[in-house]
Amino acid sequence: MEVLMIAQYFPPDLGGSATRAYNMAKGLALNGCSVTVIAAFPHYPHGNIPREYRWKPLKVEFMSNFKVIRTLMPPIKSEGFFKRLVLIGAFAVSSLFALPFVGKVDAVWASSWVPGLVYGKIKRVPVALNVDDLTLEDLVDLGMVKEGSLLLRMAEWVYRLFFVKGDVITPISPAYNDIISRKYCVRPSRIHVVRGGVDLSVFKPSETEGNGKKFTVLYSGAFSIAYDFEQIFKAAKIIEDLDSDIDFVIQGKGELLDSMLSRIEELDLKNVKITDKLLSREAVAELLGQADVLVLPLVEFKKPYRGMSSKLYEYQAVGKPIICCSRGLPRDYVKETNSGLVVYPGDCEALAKAVIELKKNRLLAQRMGYNVREYVESEASIEAIGLKMEEIFEAIA
Repeated sequence: MEVLMIAQYFPPDLGGSATRAYNMAKGLALNGCSVTVIAAFPHYPHGNIPREYRWKPLKVEFMSNFKVIRTLMPPIKSEGFFKRLVLIGAFAVSSLFALPFVGKVDAVWASSWVPGLVYGKIKRVPVALNVDDLTLEDLVDLGMVKEGSLLLRMAEWVYRLFFVKGDVITPISPAYNDIISRKYCVRPSRIHVVRGGVDLSVFKPSETEGNGKKFTVLYSGAFSIAYDFEQIFKAAKIIEDLDSDIDFVIQGKGELLDSMLSRIEELDLKNVKITDKLLSREAVAELLGQADVLVLPLVEFKKPYRGMSSKLYEYQAVGKPIICCSRGLPRDYVKETNSGLVVYPGDCEALAKAVIELKKNRLLAQRMGYNVREYVESEASIEAIGLKMEEIFEAIA
């Protein structure tokens, strides 16, 4: 089967959307599909276009066993509503530059819906619209948009048009199904949950335990508004007076970097280190393997969180215990798989207590880490999600 994937965000870009697209591309390829990816020049979240892409309309390259066609993007930092809208519009246009380089196509998988539907129409093939998050609902839950406002109703109407045009909808979380069906008028038979997945050949248990120095609590990923770094900072401040042998490491890039650095200085934190660096997937996996505990500090939403962070699968794959700060699906998932401890978002005292508990009880931490490797191998490997997506395409072709 010839599958065309269209994704604005693709590694080395940070974020769950980039990870999801890469995992799907490699998963489909491992199941015998011929995969071509149309993606933007690397740009998220920093806006710095690498030198080898500058002054070119597109660039063709190969990753693993599939082809990637990178198309023009402006050097704009991904922050604020307007800049993000410009980036989305720019890719919707530049992605069409790749049309002469795209051959036979049997199906389209699109995390960027506009160009995905355009290519589906041109190639006359079915289109799967990927849903990484419920953007509009998340904006309301975060208090960034007023529920029932005119702007929100207009956006919901536009979203409904997209959902109707897609032949199949593939959310990453089962908690999305009811909203997509009820609110956006999509028949349940057209909705198929396909997990974010994890590349187990890259993310695997480390041969070394910890970093050989201090007990390390690690977050790796985007510095975005979806994560509550204040909870980490306050927990670190509590622990600083209790145990000098615990360090917090925060690695990644994003729009919150300056405010995070300022906050560390305000609190005079000596046990928190920020690594402002974009790492390869292999380097991220190695970093996760060197930590003792991995933390997922989701912000407090008005309603229990419905999404499913791809970080959880990567954290589980390296065999490390997780501290999940969340209400909703991530919390339930960590509890059901017995892969870590859960605390309420924003509760810095509970986070500090959980860190100290795992440091004192190394056997508990090891058991939690080992519990889930077998689970992700059978349920969330990229081979498993690629096979499921191929079966969905075959059913609707």
